[in-house]
Amino acid sequence: MKHKLILGAVVLIVCLGQAAAQEPAATVDSLLVDAALLPAAVTDLTVSDKDNDHGHAIVLNWKPSVDDLADTTGAGTVIGYTVYRWVPFLMHSVDSLRAELAGIRMTLAAYEAGLPQAREALRQLRADQVSLDSLPFQVARPVDDTTFVLNRDFVDRGLTDTIRIMSAGIGPLDDSIRPTEQKIRDMSDQLPAAHAAYPNGGTWDSIGVAAPGATQFENSGSKDKFSGDFLPDFSDYYYRVQAWTTDPAVSSLSQVVGPVQSYGQWFNTGRYPVFVAVIIFAILTVYFVSRARRGAKLYVRPLAGIEAVDDAIGRATEMGRPILYVLGLGTAADIATIASFTILGRVAKRVAEYQTSLIVPTYEPIVMSVAQEVVKSAYLDAGRPDDYDENTVFFVTNLQFAYVAAVNGIMLRQLPATNVYMGKFFAESLILAETGALAGSIQIAGTDEIAQIPFFIVACDYTLIGEELYAASAYLGREPILLGSLKAQDWAKAAVIFLALAGLVASNLDWTAFTALFHVSN
Repeated sequence: MKHKLILGAVVLIVCLGQAAAQEPAATVDSLLVDAALLPAAVTDLTVSDKDNDHGHAIVLNWKPSVDDLADTTGAGTVIGYTVYRWVPFLMHSVDSLRAELAGIRMTLAAYEAGLPQAREALRQLRADQVSLDSLPFQVARPVDDTTFVLNRDFVDRGLTDTIRIMSAGIGPLDDSIRPTEQKIRDMSDQLPAAHAAYPNGGTWDSIGVAAPGATQFENSGSKDKFSGDFLPDFSDYYYRVQAWTTDPAVSSLSQVVGPVQSYGQWFNTGRYPVFVAVIIFAILTVYFVSRARRGAKLYVRPLAGIEAVDDAIGRATEMGRPILYVLGLGTAADIATIASFTILGRVAKRVAEYQTSLIVPTYEPIVMSVAQEVVKSAYLDAGRPDDYDENTVFFVTNLQFAYVAAVNGIMLRQLPATNVYMGKFFAESLILAETGALAGSIQIAGTDEIAQIPFFIVACDYTLIGEELYAASAYLGREPILLGSLKAQDWAKAAVIFLALAGLVASNLDWTAFTALFHVSN
């Protein structure tokens, strides 16, 4: 009988331990707390995937406890809510691996940052170029020459050992990063199966708190497997909410709800107006591009800066002086530089026809290669391929102000009749424009860098402002795609202005149905 009692006690202890692993730590034993003292639990708890997102988020909704502090009809003992999610032990293992990976990276970064400093300190110490006080080690202040030498030897050995340890550790640390990352990926892929094993092999973890009166909680995480708040999609999640009072021992838990899975949506239904606008703009673009390809004459407002190009080239021809064309500091992938290539082709063609000199210093090697082909093609189109000089387009340097200094030197030595600045410019814009004005050149500029436009306006004769640079490429090139896109943009702008005015009138007349058509949520 005695053995049976002992066995029964052991079984009871095991059962209680398993129950504790499956319930939040704050679960109340009804045998210890009078049921009359327990607050009412939340009701109608529901969970669902968050709409219109990339996934990795679950939304909980509930009715607050009738004893909620914000509810005047109840006892007012509930001062907040804790939200629990059932988490498999595998998730904790993944978290431990992430912490381990973060520690490896921090140590590696410290070694990589400290190693050059330690080597420099050792070099200065051995060269007797530094005092002991300036070294990264605290050493006893010497009282005589002998102690001074001993202390320096001690610091030398310490620095040498530090460098050896750092050097020996960098390789293994670096090699351990990829295996650890692969372990995290493999274990993360197993998380959906681990969640499906509920209620075995996991525990209830607190994931957040809500204030009294709250009816909703969002459990959102990251899609990055290496992030500490990673929340995998297509996994079964279970939740419950605890209503707690000022006494930690007095609280109530809701029923468990689940399973629920998170997943991303293909389209954000709150952004239908944007979708409709994109469709309309696409239709306009296709329509005008088709018309341009059929040879229709699409009107484009004349741009004074572009109209002045022919006159500026003629002036250079009469004066017998060259034309300087600067493509700016952008790369070949920048839209402003691409637009500038089209304008360069038009200028180079006119230069070939008038047999005038052209100078094109470039900042970026790839831009130089493209510009050479553009100029060469322009000479071919003008019927003068033999007049093309490979030295017309050349590379200067990819250092900003060294490039500006070189271009300024060209201006002051060659005294070009016309300077054309088209592309992406930065702090050098005013330096170039002022030097060109000093050289007595006619200057035509264009850029999409808003901060540099004022400098070009005050220092140049003609300036293409913002998107006029893109319009110029369509105006000069007459390419159907460019021209059609430009016309579609003009019609879209007109539509936006009209709808803005209509929206202003509707808002003042309180026509909410009209303004609601254009409401866009994030």
